[in-house]
Amino acid sequence: MRVRVLYFAIVRERLRRDEEEIEVAAGTTVGGLLDELSRRHPAIEPLRRHLQVARNRETAPPETPLAEGDEVALIPPVSGGADEPPVPLVAVRDRPLDLMEIVRAVSHPGAGGVVTFTGMVRRESRGTIVERLEYEAYRPMAEERLLAIATDLQGRHPGARVAILHRVGTLTVGEVAVAIAASAPHRAAAFDACREAIERLKREAPIWKKEIGADGEEWIGFGP
Repeated sequence: MRVRVLYFAIVRERLRRDEEEIEVAAGTTVGGLLDELSRRHPAIEPLRRHLQVARNRETAPPETPLAEGDEVALIPPVSGGADEPPVPLVAVRDRPLDLMEIVRAVSHPGAGGVVTFTGMVRRESRGTIVERLEYEAYRPMAEERLLAIATDLQGRHPGARVAILHRVGTLTVGEVAVAIAASAPHRAAAFDACREAIERLKREAPIWKKEIGADGEEWIGFGP
C-alpha cells in the first residue's frame, strides 16, 4: 500500500524535500513506517525522539496501523523558544483512548510531576443501573474548545503541559470516556491544571452523553 509522507522545518531541510509517497506492506504501523523512513533517510534517525507523528491530521502513537492513501506528517517541536510549551495534544476520537499517549505528550525534563484523570463508564448512576453510554460531539468545535482550555491552562500554570482526549460513540461499563494528563515542575500546579481541565471540559465542550439502562434512556442535563 502507498502512503503520503509530509516533511516540515528541520526534517524538510535535512531531506531536501517537502513530501514523498512510500510503498509499505499491508499492516505497517506508524512505528514501522518510521523505521523504514530512517532506513531510507539516515538523517531522520537522530531526530526521531523529537518528532510527533500525525496520521490524517490526528496525532498517532507508534502502534497505530496505516491504511492505503493515508497522509502521515512528521512534526518537529513547534516554534516559540525553549520556554514555550508545545501545542497541546487534544482530540475527540471514536476509538479506545490510550492513557500513556497523553502521559508521553506532557512529559518533559522540567516536569516534577504528572497527574492524570481517567473518566470511566460506571455501572450505577443516580440510582439506576447503566448498561451503556452514548457520547456525541460537535467534533470540530469540541476540539477547538479543548485546545483553548489546554492552552489557557498552560498559560496560567507556569511550566505546565496539558493533554485531553475524549471518546465518542457507544461505550460499555468500564470503558474510558475521557483521559487528561497535566504536568508541571511542582505537583500542586499539575493537580490544579488537571482538575480545572475536567471541570471546564464538562462546562464548555459541545459533547453530549446519553445514559441507557434497564429503566430506559436519558440525555444527561435535560432532566426527566
